[in-house]
Amino acid sequence: MSLHATMSPEVRQKISEQKRNSTISSIAIAVISMALIIIILGIIAMTINPTDKDPIVSYNNASDDPPTPDRPEFTNEVTKKPSPPSSSSNKMLKALKTSPIAIVTPDIVLPDPSVGLGVGDGFGNGMGGDGKGFKGSPDSIMPRTFGKRCSRQDRIHRIKSQGGDEAYEDAVVKSLRFIQKTQNKDGSWTKTKPVAMTGLSLLAYLGHCETPLSAEFGESVQDAIVYLINVGQKNEGNLATTTTDKHWIYEHAIATYALAEAYTLCKQDNIALPYLEETITRAASIIIANQHSTSGGWDYAYDTSGTRGGDTSITCWHLQALKACKLTKLEIPGLKKCAARGINYLVSCENGKGTFGYQGKRNLAFGPTMTPAAALCFQQWGRANRSSTKNAIKWSTENNQFDYKTMADLYQHYYTSQAMMNAGGKHWATYNGKTMPSLFEAQNQNGSWPAPAGNIPTAANYTTAPHAEHLRTCLATLMLEVYYRFLPSSE
Repeated sequence: MSLHATMSPEVRQKISEQKRNSTISSIAIAVISMALIIIILGIIAMTINPTDKDPIVSYNNASDDPPTPDRPEFTNEVTKKPSPPSSSSNKMLKALKTSPIAIVTPDIVLPDPSVGLGVGDGFGNGMGGDGKGFKGSPDSIMPRTFGKRCSRQDRIHRIKSQGGDEAYEDAVVKSLRFIQKTQNKDGSWTKTKPVAMTGLSLLAYLGHCETPLSAEFGESVQDAIVYLINVGQKNEGNLATTTTDKHWIYEHAIATYALAEAYTLCKQDNIALPYLEETITRAASIIIANQHSTSGGWDYAYDTSGTRGGDTSITCWHLQALKACKLTKLEIPGLKKCAARGINYLVSCENGKGTFGYQGKRNLAFGPTMTPAAALCFQQWGRANRSSTKNAIKWSTENNQFDYKTMADLYQHYYTSQAMMNAGGKHWATYNGKTMPSLFEAQNQNGSWPAPAGNIPTAANYTTAPHAEHLRTCLATLMLEVYYRFLPSSE
């Protein structure tokens, strides 16, 4: 006989309830555990700081022109090569407008062909010179002291050590802010001669050590560079919105100068800009290919065989552009030989009185302007100690006229300020004391400069031209930056 234990219905019901409760508890615990795991993973994910990148914006072009498949697309990204990390290292160049050749290009406004860069056959001021007369290897990308120049404290020190007033630094910042406010949406400036005016603006920013990574002016700088690159990409290397106006060669030289200097400064900060190298090398090659075959100068519309043979105003711009290109260290075949021929052209224009003519030995109205311009180019290309250069500096010192209320040719004095800074000594001291206070005091409250006084050859550039206010403000700014501005100047 076997005994069997039996459970009463009450006990069986309690056990069933316990199993049900245990199952529910297990499920609840599993759900809670899973939720906790998800929350923990979410918190971990939130603490990870991935590199954020702005989206690349692209726009459709309304142009009916067929696309050209042999050009890569401009990604517009400013990248930094491996170097100390920067929070701005992934800053993006803004897309402006997609072109028919798959390159981001701006909506270009064609200037009025009747408005030349100059009155008659002249433009205005030239770029170049070494604000401080930096020493060192003539082929060095940057002087050793360049890094300090980007400090406000060092800029003020340089200004004061060269006889200037520290208020000049504030005047420059004020003018840069005025220039920034007047920039077009496509990165250019003004409606007439936008390439030249953009080049001048870019030079003014670069002269103050502003790059695409600068806090206040970085966006203006990057947009200006993109605009000029896009113009070059759209026009097969020609840096002008139109080539029907014979003055377009001024725009090409100024923009080449600005892009080359931008490349040098950006390279110093390891900033890589798409198509910048290509644009510079193509632009420089155009300058080299269009030098006058006989005279060695450069002429309107890049006439390489005409009897005019060019003039010193055009030639000085192109020589300064070539020097800026040389300092980039990019491979540009024929550059040195071309520059040597250009310098020889200037030599042929010396009239034996310490001055240089506008065309050949003829002074015409532009003689006083071309004398310091020639001196500056000689300083840039290793001829600072030649008698012709010293005579030009001596003449410019003795014949200096600058008073914003009575006589102030900004074209002439932008050249003169740089040539005198390079010469140094009593020449600079005399020039500085006579010129810079008047320039500083004439600045408008909004940061611009009024039309200068005097019967000067390029008066229309500063008064009646649509781009007059912008032109004179850029030139005045560049003059005030001469105390510290890095430029391809004296060797």
